[in-house]
Amino acid sequence: MALKDNRVDKTRFAGRRLGRYSTISDTEIEPIYTPLDIEGFDYGSRLGMPGEYPFTRGVYETMYRGRLWTMRQFAGFGTAEETNRRYKYLLAHGQTGLSVAFHMPTLMGYDSDHPRSRGEVGKCGVAIDTLKDMEVLFDGIPLDKITTSMTINAPAIVLLAMYIAVAEKQGVGTELISGTIQNDILKEYIAQKSWIYPPVPSMRIIIDIFEYCARHVPRWNTISISGYHIREAGSTAVQELAFTLADGIAYVKSGMERGLDVDEFAPRLSFFFDAHNDFFEEIAKFRASRRMWARIMKERFNAGKEESLRLRFHTQTAGCSLVAQQPMNNVVRVTLQALAAVLGGTQSLHTNSMDETLALPTEQAATVALRTQQIIAEESGVANVIDPLGGSYFVERLTDRMEEDAWAYIDRIDRMGGIIPAIERGYPQMEIADAAYRYQRQVEGMQKIVVGVNKYKMEENDTIPTLVIPHDVEERQIKKTTTIKAQRDNNKVGAALDRLRNAAKGKDNLVPFVLEAVRAYASIGEIMDVMRGIFGEYRDPALF
Repeated sequence: MALKDNRVDKTRFAGRRLGRYSTISDTEIEPIYTPLDIEGFDYGSRLGMPGEYPFTRGVYETMYRGRLWTMRQFAGFGTAEETNRRYKYLLAHGQTGLSVAFHMPTLMGYDSDHPRSRGEVGKCGVAIDTLKDMEVLFDGIPLDKITTSMTINAPAIVLLAMYIAVAEKQGVGTELISGTIQNDILKEYIAQKSWIYPPVPSMRIIIDIFEYCARHVPRWNTISISGYHIREAGSTAVQELAFTLADGIAYVKSGMERGLDVDEFAPRLSFFFDAHNDFFEEIAKFRASRRMWARIMKERFNAGKEESLRLRFHTQTAGCSLVAQQPMNNVVRVTLQALAAVLGGTQSLHTNSMDETLALPTEQAATVALRTQQIIAEESGVANVIDPLGGSYFVERLTDRMEEDAWAYIDRIDRMGGIIPAIERGYPQMEIADAAYRYQRQVEGMQKIVVGVNKYKMEENDTIPTLVIPHDVEERQIKKTTTIKAQRDNNKVGAALDRLRNAAKGKDNLVPFVLEAVRAYASIGEIMDVMRGIFGEYRDPALF
C-alpha cells in the first residue's frame, strides 16, 4: 500500500492486537510510525549535527568516539576510612570518576554527635563532620586527576569548601580541581525534601557559589539541576523534563539578577536525569532536553557562548524501579536503563546495584553494576556511532511529543510567575503525586507489569548477600568528632563563625567565609547552625 495511505493503513493493526499501548508514563503509542508521523520535519532545525545547535544529537562533535562517558558508582557508607577503601577498590576496577553519598545527618546539616543524628550515622552514606573526615575520605586520591560528584544540596557550600581545602593540602590549586556539587535546592522543595533554609536565602547561597567558582574554580560544575529525584518521587518522564528545566530557568534568572553575565556561569551548569524502564521514552527525553535547553539559553537568556547552550548531564539508573522480589532481575533492568542513557547521549553514568532496594551495595554487587557499563562501552558496539537512533520515525516523533508536552508545563509555570511561586502553590508537588498514584493504580490493575511483583511471581524469592553497617560505626564517628572539636583552636573557630554570621547578615559572598571556618575545622553542624540563626528554616506547606 502506498505511503500516502498510511493513516488509513494503520487501522489494520487495531483488530490484530487489542488493547491500549502506552509508555511507562502513559503516553499512548501507535502500532507503527512512518515518515507521515514527522511530516514537515526539518533536519537542520530539529536535529543538526552533533556538537552543533540545537544539540539534539549530542553536545560534542565526536561524542563517545572521542571519549567514553565518565563511569561513576554512587558510593559512601560508614566512616570516611571505610568509604575511602571502597573508592580505591572501584578505581582499581576501572571506575573513572567518584560520586559521594553522604549520610542523612550531613544532608540535613547536623554533626554525628547531634541528638537528631542518633541511629542514622553512616547508614545511608558516609559520615562527614569536619575537614578531617574529608581529608581521610580522599586520602591517596589525587584531586587534580579525578573528578568527584557530591550529592549534597543545602550544605553544598560547606562540602565544596572542604573539597577545596583538601585539594590545598594536596598542593592542588582550585584551577585544577573538577567535579560537581548537586546544589539544587528547588528540586528538594518539589521532591526529595532534604532542605534547610527557605527559598530566598537558599538561592542566595547557590548564586554565591556560581559567582565564586566562575572566578576561582573554573572547572567545577556549580550545580547539578536534578530531574532524578523528581522522577524517583513518581513523576512522568515529561514532568521530570519540564520541572527540571523550569528549575534551571530559575537558577539562570537569579544569576543574572545578581549581575553575573550569563556566559560567565552558564557553561558550568550541569544536569542530572533518571533512566527509567521505558527504553525509547528515556532516549526521547534526553534528546528533547538538549534541544529545549539550547533554545531556552539562546532565545530567553541571549547566551552567546556555545558552551552556555549545551545541556551536559549525568544519568543514574532508576532506583525506584528496583524491587526486592527476585532481586537478580534488577541487573537486567539496570542494563536496559544504562543502555538507554548511553543511546541518549549521557556524559556520565551511575548504574545501580541489584541489592540497592535492600541495603547499600556490597562490593560484588557494585562490581557487577560497574561491569555493566564496561560491557556496554567495550562489547556492545553502541558507542561506535553518534546518536544511532536519530532519524527513527518513532524516536523522532516521541522526542517531538516529549518536547511539546514539556513546553506546555513550562508555559503554565511561567504564567504562575516561575517555579518558586509554583512550588509555593504546591503545583509540581501535586502533579507528581497524581502521576505516582495513577501509575500505582495501573500496576495494581495489571495495566503495567512489574516482573516478579504483579506477574511471574515466585513462592520463594532469591536471597542475596547484603551490606550491614556495624552498630559501632556511630560511636566511633562520634568519638572522632568530639575529639577534633576538643583539640582544634576553638578561639580561631569562634572568630571564623562570627565573621560568617556577620557576612550572612549582609550581602557579601559567603564562600570565602565558609572556607575560613572549614580550614579552622569548624564542623558542618556549626557552620549550618550559624546560617540557621540568620536565615531560619523552611516549613513545607501542608497539601491535601
